[in-house]
Amino acid sequence: MSAARDKANRRISALKSLLCVGLDSDAGKIPEVFSRYENPVLEFNRAVIRATADIAAAYKVNTAFYEVRGVAGLQDLGATLRHIPDTVLTISDAKRADIGNTSRMYAKAFFEHWPFDAVTVAPYMGYDSLEPFFSYEEKLVFVLCLTSNEGSADFEEQVLHDGRTLYRAVLGKVESWSRNGNGGVVVGATKSAELARIRREAPGLFFLIPGVGAQGGSLEESVDLGVDANRESALINVSRALIFPAGSFSCVDDYEKAVAAEAAEIHGKMMSVL
Repeated sequence: MSAARDKANRRISALKSLLCVGLDSDAGKIPEVFSRYENPVLEFNRAVIRATADIAAAYKVNTAFYEVRGVAGLQDLGATLRHIPDTVLTISDAKRADIGNTSRMYAKAFFEHWPFDAVTVAPYMGYDSLEPFFSYEEKLVFVLCLTSNEGSADFEEQVLHDGRTLYRAVLGKVESWSRNGNGGVVVGATKSAELARIRREAPGLFFLIPGVGAQGGSLEESVDLGVDANRESALINVSRALIFPAGSFSCVDDYEKAVAAEAAEIHGKMMSVL
């Protein structure tokens, strides 16, 4: 089993938590209380990590929210990684893939320069575009399979000549490409019926499940249907609903308490199912 997968499953088993905290740190949505700092985004991320580190199984950094700010944003990305405890899985939500040589650079960037444990990738260009990622056998590679957005019907749910949907063809490929258990798929929480079927068809893959919270997916169903036979190998990502709690905050400590309370509620629901 890949080191990253083993790391995630040890954490899941110890905490009875599948919580993946999405650090979609939109500078325009960060609470006003962080504006007093020289680096608001980094302080915001540090506060989220402090509030959730005791129950988080993973942190997912959506690179778009850092790339949009250029060099400063990329520096925040690196600094954020250094604040995440070593025992917690780190995911780069980059959705990259390109011809082989370019993908090798992407893989090296996210697995070596920024030492993420896992990365999200897109399958459209096929095996040679993803092999550089799977060659890192100790990491985790999450391939977009059936996503939670409405546009999934445009391609992912289209029926192929052999009667399979495209997302099921992707699923089969990921199973064959996985090395040392490093294969994973992204399956949206809003597609609960399909989530159950995908887990039955791919019992050995690791699932990353977005779409809970702001997008309306069921937390309890995602936990119950997404885990493997050992009640592991799945992460439920929660971003906006967790890191942007309602209300105003007079100090960072108040903000952290609000995030911690929301995280505890989510964790409690997960434990009731696991």
